[in-house]
Amino acid sequence: MRKLVLSAVLVTASLFGLPAHATEFQAGKEYVELKTPVPVAEPDKIEVVELFWYGCPHCYQFEPIINPWVAELPDDVDFKRIPAMFGGVWNVHGQMFLALESMNVEQKIHDAVFNAYHRDGKKLDTPEKMAEFLAGEGVDQEAFLKAYNSFGVKSRAEQAKKQAMAYQITGVPVMIVNGKYRFDIGSAGGPERALKVADFLIEKERAAR
Repeated sequence: MRKLVLSAVLVTASLFGLPAHATEFQAGKEYVELKTPVPVAEPDKIEVVELFWYGCPHCYQFEPIINPWVAELPDDVDFKRIPAMFGGVWNVHGQMFLALESMNVEQKIHDAVFNAYHRDGKKLDTPEKMAEFLAGEGVDQEAFLKAYNSFGVKSRAEQAKKQAMAYQITGVPVMIVNGKYRFDIGSAGGPERALKVADFLIEKERAAR
């Protein structure tokens, strides 16, 4: 009888286009549904955003877990990282990330920045310190400083601040799915489970289309 009941649950989940573990995750528990959805960059895709800070130890620990997951995302999912900018060194690091992003550097450069801060004790709290460090990672110092101080990067920094406010975040790392759902490692029940919540919400949005 138990097997029959389980089979019925699996069939029902399949019919509705949701994974069998759908009932594990609930709004108000593992994730929050935003009262006012935030517009996404590409409406034709399901947007997933991670807000982070280079100096956050939990973000650092999340990196080797989330990166393989990002690499396997299907084509209909648009993943973005947005730096949380709460003032002071948060803003400086956020602008560094946006400058590097504008330069289309590889993920290994971002990994190197995380390692420099958390493993090697380099705070990288000025553009000059950043440029000197990044030169050792193969990033042209002059090009980085030009990007860091550019109008485009500064404008993107202001946009990132507004997005964080719209998402109503108070800490990092935080994930947002399709501008509608917010959750973090704590609410999800751990780093690995956070990605399961993300998968669930991605499938929820996909099934609603």
